[in-house]
Amino acid sequence: MTPFAPEMLLWSLVKVGFALSFAMSIAGLLGWVERKQSAIMQDRIGANRAGIFGITILGLFHPIADAIKMMTKEDFVAKGVLKPFHALAPMISLGCGLFCLAAMPFGGTVTVLGRAWSLQPIESSVGLPLVLAALGLGVHGIVMAGYASGSNYGLLGALRGASQMIASEVCLVSSLAGALFLYGTLDLQQAVVWQATHAWGIVLQPLGFLLFLTAGAAVTKRTPFDLPEGESEIVGYHVEYSGMKFGMFLMTDLIESIVICCLVTTLYLGGWAIPFLDLQAMGLLGGVLMVAGFTVKVGLLIFLLMQVRWTLPRFRFDQLLDLGWKNMLPLSLLNFIVTVWGVYLWQ
Repeated sequence: MTPFAPEMLLWSLVKVGFALSFAMSIAGLLGWVERKQSAIMQDRIGANRAGIFGITILGLFHPIADAIKMMTKEDFVAKGVLKPFHALAPMISLGCGLFCLAAMPFGGTVTVLGRAWSLQPIESSVGLPLVLAALGLGVHGIVMAGYASGSNYGLLGALRGASQMIASEVCLVSSLAGALFLYGTLDLQQAVVWQATHAWGIVLQPLGFLLFLTAGAAVTKRTPFDLPEGESEIVGYHVEYSGMKFGMFLMTDLIESIVICCLVTTLYLGGWAIPFLDLQAMGLLGGVLMVAGFTVKVGLLIFLLMQVRWTLPRFRFDQLLDLGWKNMLPLSLLNFIVTVWGVYLWQ
């Protein structure tokens, strides 16, 4: 039996704390990024009002103002609401998203002070199914929110959200089949190691990359896939929510965007690996470069999703389901068959 090491327990807590801080910090910043990036694309100035003592710093105080507004707004609960489920729904959605991030391999294993330190908060040989399962559980929060609201409009929004996420998650998983067949593992860390020693997934699975990114964008319920919400034109599942509960649903969408970008980075962009550098042999510097490389790749993917968010119009619901069941799913299965035959013929 491995002896108990208090420093390793402390290190595990530090890693999980870093993952959650990483997620919440980027999610808070994404509100500012949305405003500024859309302003640039639409030839506007963007957020520039919130400031402290006249200092605005390009509107970077707006996320702080948003957080204060959410926490101080009245938590209005309509008549007929099932209060326990109404309060639990946003917690389920946000909690599942945060758990997914705690399983991401932000870095490999580095040797410092004569001891090997893993930079992955939650290590598991079945890390990918664990993440996908937690991501799928987020659907329960949406359905619970619509049902507990006591509103037919909220319930219809929840049903739209559930059908969209089921269709998207089926395509999400099936598009991974080809890449996982090549990697031969369900361990996210080992998938990165395989890419570091062979080739990045995007090189070997370009179609799988596009399908996974598209299905992932639909899972996040962001424009042009925001049919479950679409508060400006469509009544969504959170119609009876206000204050911080509404803010938790908003944070969930942003957290899920980060989760998808982390998965794409891990499975298709080499994760923490940087070409031509043996980071695991560089000690502490290698660990810093791992986390920095992973973060830069995630940031570029978030920028890409933001470009799509402010470029494409919203799909109709029938178009969205057709895209998932009639287009992406057959293409992902075809990609898997081609991959299997390619590997067989190559060997």
